[in-house]
Amino acid sequence: TEVILSGGDPLSLSDLKLNKIVNDLRKIPHIKRLRIHTRLPIVLPERITESFISLLVQSKFQVCIVLHCNHPKELSNILKPYLSELKRNEITLLNQAVLLRGVNDSFEIQSELSERLFEFGVLPYYLHLLDSVLGASHFEVDKKFVKDLEKRMREMLPGYLIPKIVKEITGAKFKIPQ
Repeated sequence: TEVILSGGDPLSLSDLKLNKIVNDLRKIPHIKRLRIHTRLPIVLPERITESFISLLVQSKFQVCIVLHCNHPKELSNILKPYLSELKRNEITLLNQAVLLRGVNDSFEIQSELSERLFEFGVLPYYLHLLDSVLGASHFEVDKKFVKDLEKRMREMLPGYLIPKIVKEITGAKFKIPQ
């Protein structure tokens, strides 16, 4: 019932190409939702154009955009009106972040990220533990720290501001809760 556009960044495609994809999907009767994973609005808010919003509104789908924002400093005030326009058009906004040692691995940063996302009309969705990739082990956060972080977030934040902490395992059909 749901199609996910992800991998690379779907918003790097033109509105014309995205419109073709959406129109092709509209021919499949059992699809109800379209989920788009993207980081582009974080670095280029102007990518949220009137024509992009129009093609989403004119689709038959419930649309969900999952932003990829890892730190509250990435949420510029320039972005806010673009996200407000998406919300005004009944597009659900979620965020997924990656927990990175030395970048966003503190309660203070994670709680500020959740609070700031909410101010922008975005709900925290996932907090990913780092995938095991060559050259990135210095960003890994140990499991005890993750459990302590989650506990503190549960104690200090309302439930809707606490992202699910997950890990992707190669070959698994879904994200594994941590």
